[in-house]
Amino acid sequence: MQRRGALLGVPGGGRKMAAGDVGELLVPHMPTIRVPRSGDRVYKSECAFSYDSPSSEGGLYVCMNTFLAFGREHVERHFRKTGQSVYMHLKRHVREVRHRLSGELVSKVRGASGGALPKRRNSKIFLDLDTDDDLNSDNYEYEDEAKLVIFPDHYEIALPNIEELPALVTIACDAVLNSKSPYRKPDPDTWERELPVSKYANNLTQLDNGVRIPPSGWKCARCDLRENLWLNLTDGSVLCGKWFFDSSGGNGHALEHYRDMGYPLAVKLGTITPDGADVYSFQEEEPVLDPHLAKHLVHFGIDMLHMHGTENGLRDNDIKPRVSEWEVIQETGTKLKPMYGPGYTGLKNLGNSCYLSSVMQAIFSIPEFQRAYVGNLPRIFDHSPLDPTQDFNTQMTKLGHGLLSGQYSKPPVKSELIEQVMKEEHKPQQNGISPRMFKAFVSKSHPEFSSNRQQDAQEFFLHLVNLVERNRIGSENPSDVFRFLVEERTQCCQTRKVRYTERVDYLMQLPVAMEAATNKDELIAYELTRREAEANRRPLPELVRARIPFSACLQAFSEPENVDDFWSSALQAKSAGVKTSRFASFPEYLVVQIKKFTFGLDWVPKKFDVSIDMPDLLDISHLRARGLQPGEEELPDISPPIVIPDDSKDRLMNQLIDPSDIDESSVMQLAEMGFPLEACRKAVYFTGNMGAEVAFNWIIVHMEEPDFAEPLTIPGYGGAASAGASVFGAAGLDNQPPEEVIAIITSMGFPRNQAVQALRATNGNLERALDWIFNHPEFEEDGDFMIEMENNANANIISEAKPEGPRVKDGSGMYELFAFISHMGTSTMSGHYVCHIKKEGRWVIYNDHKVCASERPPKDLGYMYFYRRIPS
Repeated sequence: MQRRGALLGVPGGGRKMAAGDVGELLVPHMPTIRVPRSGDRVYKSECAFSYDSPSSEGGLYVCMNTFLAFGREHVERHFRKTGQSVYMHLKRHVREVRHRLSGELVSKVRGASGGALPKRRNSKIFLDLDTDDDLNSDNYEYEDEAKLVIFPDHYEIALPNIEELPALVTIACDAVLNSKSPYRKPDPDTWERELPVSKYANNLTQLDNGVRIPPSGWKCARCDLRENLWLNLTDGSVLCGKWFFDSSGGNGHALEHYRDMGYPLAVKLGTITPDGADVYSFQEEEPVLDPHLAKHLVHFGIDMLHMHGTENGLRDNDIKPRVSEWEVIQETGTKLKPMYGPGYTGLKNLGNSCYLSSVMQAIFSIPEFQRAYVGNLPRIFDHSPLDPTQDFNTQMTKLGHGLLSGQYSKPPVKSELIEQVMKEEHKPQQNGISPRMFKAFVSKSHPEFSSNRQQDAQEFFLHLVNLVERNRIGSENPSDVFRFLVEERTQCCQTRKVRYTERVDYLMQLPVAMEAATNKDELIAYELTRREAEANRRPLPELVRARIPFSACLQAFSEPENVDDFWSSALQAKSAGVKTSRFASFPEYLVVQIKKFTFGLDWVPKKFDVSIDMPDLLDISHLRARGLQPGEEELPDISPPIVIPDDSKDRLMNQLIDPSDIDESSVMQLAEMGFPLEACRKAVYFTGNMGAEVAFNWIIVHMEEPDFAEPLTIPGYGGAASAGASVFGAAGLDNQPPEEVIAIITSMGFPRNQAVQALRATNGNLERALDWIFNHPEFEEDGDFMIEMENNANANIISEAKPEGPRVKDGSGMYELFAFISHMGTSTMSGHYVCHIKKEGRWVIYNDHKVCASERPPKDLGYMYFYRRIPS
C-alpha cells in the first residue's frame, strides 16, 4: 500500500520522512496528548503571557495536554517547565487585497458599518477564533493553517493528516480545532438570523434637500403618531410604520411613501446605536443590513457613532440633552492625532468594559506599578503556576507589558495612509489589545464585574487594590502608594469629651457642593425651559451645568458631620456627637472621587451635571490631622462587646473568614445609602459576603446597638481588623509570617522555606498560602528571590509618627494632577468611561482602543482624579 510522506521540518530547513516515521515520532509522547473533555478550557486566540494570537507573526502554540496557548516567545518556557512536547501551531495568514485606482495601487476603503456583515464560508478559514477579524472585508484575505510541532527539535506535522496520524492524535486535534472560546457563554435564546446586505445600500441616492433630523420630538409627517417612526434614507421623511417585521402599530405611511416615490431604504428611529440600527428595504420586503449606514445618517445630521443608550433602553438623545457631555469628554469635533508606541496602547471594549480599561490605563501610568509587575516580568513569569491564566500577578504583568511595551501599538504603514485621500470619513485604525483574559480572572466570582453590564470605575479601583493587597509580590506592594490614614475626631455633645480613631483609606471622596453653584439663575432658567420642552415634546435646550468651585467641595469634605448613634463610653450610653475627618498621613498618590452619583426620592440613581474647576496643583496641607489638642479631654477607651448573630459566630469560627476578603462593592452600596462605613463593613462581613441585600437586613436588625458604627473587631484575634490584615495572624510589618501559621503548613509535610514563601506571597493568609503551594508544585527554592525578600523585609516606608501602624508613605500635602477618568451617562450603571493621562508634557486621551493626543482635556468634568505628590 502506498503511503504519503509527511513534511517535517526544523528551523532553517526541512526534510521529508516516510509516513511511518510520523507515528514513530509521536509514540513517546502519546501519554501526554489528551482529548479535551467537557469543562476543559481550550485557548486558541490568545497567549497566556502576551497578546500574541494566530494572526501574530509567530502564530500561537496550543499545548496538547493543558490546552494553554503560548506565543513563539513563551512556548519554550512552558516546555522547559512542564516537559510537554507536543503543541498545535495555529497561524492565520492575513493578506491585503490591492485595488487599482487612477493608476495607483491603493487599498479599497471599507465604509462605516451599521451592523456585522453575514459571514461567508471560506474553505481557507477553519479556526473558530475569538478575534475582531472581519472575515468578509474586501480589503483582506484570510487563510488558516494548523500543524503539530514537537519540541525540542521543532519537528512539524502538517494538518489535516488523517492517514498518517494515530487515531487518538487525530481525535484530539479535531477536538481542539472545533472547541469554542473559553470566554464565550452560549445562549441559544440570543441567536438571531443573519440579515442580508441590501443591494441598494452601495449606490443609494440621497437628496440634498437640507433636511436635518433633531434628536427628539419626532412625529409622522402625515399623521400625529409619535411612535414606530421610520426615517427614509433618501429624502429624510419621517413616517409611521405598520406592516414591518416588528409588528408594531402605525398607519403605514412609510410604505405609502415608498409606493409614491420609490425610495427603498428606511431606518427605525430610536434603534440607532454605534453598533447599528433596524433597517428595512421596501423593495426587497425584508429587514436588511446597510454597511454604509453611518454615512447615510450623517447626511441628515445624525452621528450614530456618538449615540449611547441609557439604563432604561431609551437613548440619551431621546430624552436628555447629554450630547454635549459625550462630545466634550470625548473631544468630538476636534482632529485628534493618534498616538503610537510604548505607553500609548489602547484596550478593546469587550462590551461595557470601559470602566476597567480606564482604571488600568491610569494604574499602569504609575511608576511603582510599572516596576512591580513589568519590571519583574522574567521572575513573575518564571515563577507563575502551571496555569498562568489563573494567577493574578501573571495577568497583571501581561497587561502591563501589553500597554507599555509598544509591541501592540505601531503606526500604520505608508500604503494604508493612502486611504485617507480617498474617503474623508476614513480614520487611522488602532487595534489595541483585548483584556479578555485579565477581565475573566479579576472578575471571577464577582457578580457585577463578571457581567457585561456597565460598572462603577471607583468600585473597580477598590476591587483591584484589594486584589493587589492579597497577591503581594514578596514584600513589594505597589498599592501602598494609595494608602493613607484618616483621623476621625468625634466629640460627645453631652460631655464634650472627644475620641480619636484612625482608619486606612485609599481615596478621597469629595461631595458636590451644589449650594455653592456660581450660576444659580442660569440653572433655574434652564430647568424651567427643559420642563416646558418635555411637556410639549419639543427639542430640549442645550444643557446648562452647575459650575461649582473646587474650594467649596474641599470645604464640604472637612465640615463636621452629625452622628446620632455615637457610643459615649463616658456615659455608657448612646449619645449625639459631631465627627470630623482629617488626614493622619498623606499618600504618595492621591485619588480623588467626585461624588456625582446619588439617589432621588424614588430611589432612582441620578447624576449631578456639574463642572468643577479641579486644580492642576492641589494643596491639602491644611487638612493634616492634629491629634489631641490642649484642653481636650479624651473619652475613656471602653467599648461595648460586639453582638454577633449565632449563625455568624459559627461561620466565623468554622471558616475563618478573612476581613481582607470583604466585598468592598457591597460596602460602598450600603455606604451610599447613608449608613456609617464601619457598620457597612461589619454587615457585609457578618453575612459572609452574601451581597448588599442580605447585609442591609443585618443593618436593620443591629442599627440600634450601641456599637453599630464602631470598627470591626474579631473576637479571639484581638484588635480591629483592618482591610489589609488576615484573620489568622497576618504577616507583620517586617513581612515575617507568624510561627504558628508556619508550623501548621510544615506539619502537612511542606518545607519551611516553601511555607514562608507562600505566606509572604499571600500576606500571611493560611488558606490562600495553601492554594499558592498547590498552584506551585514545581517549587524550587530561589536563593536570590529569598535573599531579596529577606533584605527587603523592612522595605515598607512607615510613617515616623505611627511606627506601629499600617503601611503608609507619608509626606507633604502638595500634589499635581496627572490623570483623570470621566464618565458620560445618567448613572454608573450605564454610559461610557474614558481616561486622560498627562505623558511627556502633554495630555493624551484613552478612549477604549483609540489613543490620541488631547486637544481640550475636560478636566472640569472628571469623575476620578489621580494626583502625584510633589517632593518637598
